[in-house]
Amino acid sequence: MNLHNPATDLPAANSLPTLAPAEAPGTPAQLAFREAVQQVEGLRQRLRDLQVEQGEARRRYWQQVGPGARAVVEARRALFAPLENALLLPYFSRAEERQITEFILGNARALHNRFGEDTAEIVLKYAPRRQATVETEDATADEKPAAFVPDLNSDLPPHEQAAAHARARRKTKAQKTQEIAAKAAKEEQQKLLSNTKTLYRQLARTHHPDLERDPETQAHKTVLMQRITEAYEANDLYTLLQLLSESGPAASADDDVLARYTQALQQQQIELKQQLNELKYGDTGFSGSTGKKREIELRELKRHLRAEAEYLEHIFRLIQEPVGLREVLRELSAAGHDTV
Repeated sequence: MNLHNPATDLPAANSLPTLAPAEAPGTPAQLAFREAVQQVEGLRQRLRDLQVEQGEARRRYWQQVGPGARAVVEARRALFAPLENALLLPYFSRAEERQITEFILGNARALHNRFGEDTAEIVLKYAPRRQATVETEDATADEKPAAFVPDLNSDLPPHEQAAAHARARRKTKAQKTQEIAAKAAKEEQQKLLSNTKTLYRQLARTHHPDLERDPETQAHKTVLMQRITEAYEANDLYTLLQLLSESGPAASADDDVLARYTQALQQQQIELKQQLNELKYGDTGFSGSTGKKREIELRELKRHLRAEAEYLEHIFRLIQEPVGLREVLRELSAAGHDTV
C-alpha cells in the first residue's frame, strides 16, 4: 500500500520557485501624485467622450429644429420694415410711437438673445439715450458689457452662444464677486502649472538618450525625450507630470514638490468635474433627456416654432396698415407686453 508522506512527497522549501520582489510602492507623496494623474486622465477621457456624444446629439437636434428656428428668424426680421415705416407716418400719437419703438427693440432683443442674430445696429438706432446713460453709470469700466459676437469656431450654434452671453450679463454682483475670487485662485494655480522648466530639466536628466550606451534603450529614450520636449515647448505641464508618474522612482521629485504638483492636479480634477456637470446638466447640455423623452421634447419644440412663425406672419399682415398696427399695439398693451 502506497501511503502519502508529506515529508517526502512535497518538494523542499528551497526548491520552490521564488517570486520576484514587488517594486517598492514609493512614498505616500509619490502614490498620491500618481493617483491624481490617473484620476485627471480618467476625467479628461470622460469629458472627451461626452463632448463627442453631445456633438452628435447637437447635430441631430439642429437637423430637426434648425428649419423651424430659421423660419422664426425670417418672420421676426420681416417685422422691422413695416414698424420703422410706421414711425414716419403722422398717424400715431407720441405714446403709440414710443410703443412702436419698444416693439422694434423687443423684437431685436429676441432675435439677438434667442437666435444669436446681429441686431446691434437697430438697438443703437432706437434705444433711448437716457436708458443707455443709466446702464453706463451702473457698470464700471471693468464690467462694461461687451457686444455679443458669435464665435465662428465654436461648436455651439449662434443662438446658444447668445443665450450664454445674455445669462452672463444678468449675473448678480455676488456671483461676480465669487467668480473674481475663483479666478484669482485659478491664476495662483496656473502659476504653478506654467512652471514647466524645472520638471523638464528633471525628466531630461533621467531620460536623455546621450546618457545611454545600449542602442535599444537609447532608441527608446530618444522617442521619450521627443515627447518630453514637445510637451515642454507647448507648456503642457499635465503631460510632463504624466511622464513623471510613469518614470518610476529614478525620476521622482522631492516629496514637497510632488505635493504641490498633486495639489495642482486636484484643482484640475475639480475644474474637469465642473465641466462635466455643465456639459451634462447646463443650459447648453444635451444629456438631460434621451430616447423617447428627447423625441417628445423635439416634437414639442418644433410645434412651438411652427406656431410662432405662423403667428408672426399673421402679425406681419396686420401691421401693413396703420389701423391693424394700432390694434396690435392695443392688444400688446392689454397683455402687458412690449413686443410679440
